[in-house]
Amino acid sequence: MIEIAAGKKFTENYKEKHTIDAMYGWYRYESRFALPVFNEVGEIERYNVFNVIMVIRHAKDGKMYLYDIMNIKKKRAPFSSPKTLLSKKPIS
Repeated sequence: MIEIAAGKKFTENYKEKHTIDAMYGWYRYESRFALPVFNEVGEIERYNVFNVIMVIRHAKDGKMYLYDIMNIKKKRAPFSSPKTLLSKKPIS
């Protein structure tokens, strides 16, 4: 999810309670992931694709940490073989 994240948006830290843990603000990224749906025989029938927003905090130590994953929205994707799914380039 992190490697294909796009749409970086910065927000200042406005809350007193996050003065230390998000000293340098917050970042939001759009990303996606997929989970297989299996049929009764155990074969992959299709993939459920989820679009998400990842909230990253930029801490006092200068490092960035995953804080939350929100706005999870499901999209149903047609079946494609794992080779086809892996060979597609990420959305930029």
